[in-house]
Amino acid sequence: MREVAMESQDLRKAGLKVTLPRMRILDILERSSGRHMTAEDVYRELLGANEDIGLATVYRVLTQFEQAGLVKKHNFDNGQAVFEMDRGDHHDHMVNLDSGEVIEFYDPEIEKLQAQIAEARGYVLEDHRMVLYVRAKPAAGKA
Repeated sequence: MREVAMESQDLRKAGLKVTLPRMRILDILERSSGRHMTAEDVYRELLGANEDIGLATVYRVLTQFEQAGLVKKHNFDNGQAVFEMDRGDHHDHMVNLDSGEVIEFYDPEIEKLQAQIAEARGYVLEDHRMVLYVRAKPAAGKA
């Protein structure tokens, strides 16, 4: 019960009215535990829970959440937008080109180097997004 109270408080803090679709979608995103979800993923979760919330509503709510700063939207090269909760921490991403999996990572050395590169060119780094597109290394002995 405390989780529901916290989620409704999050919605109110973001300036959004507490509605059943918003609560359900926020719950799904909260439970995704770091997984980046498409609108279709969220919709499938709702269908699996026998929720009567349409795909158009999912898209609309995700857009509202993004505008309110509750979620971050990413458009990786696979063409589909994915969403993750905005927890206020910075991290970068790797996208597995074979599976589509999105892997989060943070490396303080990379962060420091990016700031140094900007500074060497007379700039102050305000923000950035880094995405590495990767494939699994072939097993030893395989070509």
